[in-house]
This record gives sequence, C-alpha cells and structure tokens, in this order.
Amino acid sequence: MPTETSSGPAGELRLLAVHAHPDDEASKGAATMASYAASGVRVMVATCTGGERGDVLNPAAAGIPAAKRDLAGLRRSEMAASQAALGIEHRWLGFMDSGLPEGDPLPDLPAGCFALRPLETAAAPLVKLVREFRPHVIISYDENGGYPHPDHIMAHKVAVEAFHAAGDPAKYPGTGAPWEPQKLYYDRGFNPERFRALHEALIQAGLDSPYAERLAAWLETDTEGNQPPAPLHPTTTQVECGEFFPLRDKALKAHRTQVDPDGFFFAVSTDLQKQVWPWEDYSLIESRVPATVPETDLFAGIR
Repeated sequence: MPTETSSGPAGELRLLAVHAHPDDEASKGAATMASYAASGVRVMVATCTGGERGDVLNPAAAGIPAAKRDLAGLRRSEMAASQAALGIEHRWLGFMDSGLPEGDPLPDLPAGCFALRPLETAAAPLVKLVREFRPHVIISYDENGGYPHPDHIMAHKVAVEAFHAAGDPAKYPGTGAPWEPQKLYYDRGFNPERFRALHEALIQAGLDSPYAERLAAWLETDTEGNQPPAPLHPTTTQVECGEFFPLRDKALKAHRTQVDPDGFFFAVSTDLQKQVWPWEDYSLIESRVPATVPETDLFAGIR
C-alpha cells in the first residue's frame, strides 16, 4: 500500500461503490458502507445518472408538487439525505437516465442517454474519479446489472473499465495520475439464499412471507424439469453489518419518491433480519492482492 496519497494519509482505506441511479446506493450495500464509514474508512458513492426518467414509486409521494415539476431536482435532495444518513461521500457522474423501456417490441432508448454512450465516453468521468479518490476497493453490479436495466448494465461496464484502466498511464490521458484499485466486487443484494433464509424464518414464526412469489419464480423448473441456472457469481464475502440496518432503512426512506415505507424493503423487521442474515453479500471478481475466500472483509489482504 502506498505510504501517502493526495487523498489521504498513510493507512487510510477507501471504498468506491458505483451505482446507476439515486436510491440504488440505499438498496444495495448501504449497511456495508455505513459500517465501514463508521470505522474510519472513506466511502464514496458514484451515481452515474440523475434518475430523471424514473417514476414516482411511492403512492404517498405522488402529490408532492416537485415530483411532477422537477423530479431530477427532488431526487438530488433525496440523495443528499441518503448520503447524510450513511455518513458517506458522493459524486454525480452527470449522465442522463436511460429509462426502463417497456412494451413489445421494446422502444428505442432515448438519444444521448447513459446506456447509449460509447464505453470510453461513459467511463472517462469514473476513471477521473478513481484517479482522484484512489479507492482500494470498487463495488459494482454483475453483467446483468443486478437486474437488466440498461443503466445498471452500463454502470457495470464503466466500473469494470475503470478498475482495469485507471492504473494504466496510457489510457484516458488528462484524467489524472494513474491509480490501480486492488479489489473488484459485485454486489449480491438480491442473493436468493438470503431471501430463502428470511422466508423460512417467517414461516417458522407463523408469519406471512413477502418472498414466497419471488422464491417460486427462482425455483421454477421448465417442462423438462430443469432448474434455472446458478447465479453468475457465488457469494465469496459476507460483511457483518446488522447493527447498521437502521441506517440503511433511513437511507431508503430518504428516497421518498422511490421507496414505499410500507413496501417490500420493510416487510421483515430489522430484528429478524439481524438474527437470520446479519450480512450483506458480495462476489470477489478480481484481486491484485493475495485473497482467500470466503472472506468477511472487503479489505482482506489490503489492511
């Protein structure tokens, strides 16, 4: 590890999470980030787009005048509140939300949106940020974007590009001095094993499970009895962060246009979640330091 950098003293650890829209940071890895921030790690979220083409998903927020007049501006203020709840740093990368196309056939994506940008154009601001912030660890989505939203898939692509390119002085000239991150992880916020464990705990307690339908879809076989394919990347790393679930929930509720406080994310009590699955799950994809899995620390091998 370098003895000193432009962004911090010797021994400082830095974590960068790359997300597509404001609210993604609250629903994927938020307790992990709050936990590390509380321990003295510098944690930053890079948000690729402003979520301009999103919808108001919380029925209680439908009557907010700003939600119709200036959703992008309102989502910026929501992001600021989420950032404050988690105790992290934040940067906007400045791209235009691509929207989630619907219909058959699917409509074309809007011109100029994030998902249609050439990779080098889309990755350049993130490479610049990596060279400035100098993270030791980068977290992103898998190749499917966690779920197949075009902005999530592009966020995955630019994060992987930045991980590989930021340390190469020949690439992205004019974006700062090279910096080579040490580890790349994919978030497993929608880990089926977690939902299954919570589902079984609820059933055993005689409570209704909000996960039954989702699990049934995951376990459904085709007409020949074939199970769906295994996840692309297994869990290698579990960060214990149950004590920070309340801060995660506070960050989620800060996104009041996107998150229903009576909805899916809050269907299971925090206490039960802490008892059954007090971790957040990740796949270690690449490491430039010796790494042995399973891990309990994203900085294993770096500290």
